[in-house]
Amino acid sequence: MSDPMRPRASLRTAVVWEVLKDALDRKAEAAGSDALDVLDTGGGTGNFAVPVARLGHRVTVVDPSPNALFALERRAAEAGVADRVRGVQGDIHGLFDVVDRGGYDAVLCHGVLEYVDDPAEGVRNAVDALRPSGTLSLLAAGLGGAVLARALAGHFTEARQALADPAGRWGEGDPVPRRFTADQLTELVAKAGVEVGAVHGVRVFADLVPGALVDTEPGALDALLKLEAAAAELPAFHSVATQLHVLGEKQGPGER
Repeated sequence: MSDPMRPRASLRTAVVWEVLKDALDRKAEAAGSDALDVLDTGGGTGNFAVPVARLGHRVTVVDPSPNALFALERRAAEAGVADRVRGVQGDIHGLFDVVDRGGYDAVLCHGVLEYVDDPAEGVRNAVDALRPSGTLSLLAAGLGGAVLARALAGHFTEARQALADPAGRWGEGDPVPRRFTADQLTELVAKAGVEVGAVHGVRVFADLVPGALVDTEPGALDALLKLEAAAAELPAFHSVATQLHVLGEKQGPGER
């Protein structure tokens, strides 16, 4: 995934970025502050962290890869936000070995739950890092998108395998350890004490449309972006999205 600001890459990131930016703007206005404390778990090279820092917020990125954190540092410097981006080596399961509980206005948990041993613990840790009424942005691989993609590629047995497999995997060669339905993600989030505000289907069409068509047909990219945005909030399309995005707010103990 590339910078959300780059046009071609925006097919993969535009829906999440617009929702996230709006949520941060509202959170900053409610807090009466231009700068929020944002935690990006598994944030890697800063695909979201750097654009968030460009908005004026302070971002801590936790990632297990030293190489990714080195690239993050370089990217933040090139973007002129090195003073607002901090990289820390760690992961979601050992999160509080490297960051404080309850220290953040917003937590991004993007592309993490697919790879952890215990997704429920991962979500709980992300929520525990939030301040009261903090915002959680959760992005994970969708089951339906994988099934549809395998079927359209002619791999019908693999598509059926993904549909039947508890983890949503299509076979031994599947690079993604786990996929989710919208109901599974919202249940995980709700059990961790987050009130779900919105669910979005991400990359509903983008991964199915030939890249050559998007790159060569005049106006195709812009039209596809608008189509993705229009379909993202419609529940009917959540079941075929490549990724699912859940946005929510941490509840107080008495609200759960």
